[in-house]
Amino acid sequence: MTTTYTARPIDPRALKELRTTDDAGRATAGFTDPEGGAPLRCCLRRSAPGERIALVSYAPLRRWASATGADPGPYDEQGPVFLHAEPCEGYLGEALPFTNSHRAVRRYSADGRILGGRLAEEPADFGAAFAEAFADPAVALVHVRAVEYGCFLYEVRRP
Repeated sequence: MTTTYTARPIDPRALKELRTTDDAGRATAGFTDPEGGAPLRCCLRRSAPGERIALVSYAPLRRWASATGADPGPYDEQGPVFLHAEPCEGYLGEALPFTNSHRAVRRYSADGRILGGRLAEEPADFGAAFAEAFADPAVALVHVRAVEYGCFLYEVRRP
């Protein structure tokens, strides 16, 4: 049996808030992306040259924890993410995004603690990494992160 895993972009309500003030309390300022290529967390694609985007501080685990009542404690972190400066079409839910490079698949428990992780090196590795993570009943969700900087790319929850 093959299980399909779905990438979850930043929630629309959170995007609306982030387009005004980021999770570090800073006012959001958009800019025109001259070259394109920024990994956008609102629609899970790369920006095109000339698009208006913003770089904001985002706390994915904190936002998830506030919705679930979890307390991630010291695992609560915030980091930089790109998003469109204005509302966009959102994620169209096609293939898993950003699988063209090494990615860390980090596992979290229902109380927001890190349970481990795995390196996904090839696009075909992602399904196995998710299956391995969710075979552990203690895993509530996983974050896919860039290896180079540790930046949050998207979340995957149990199918």
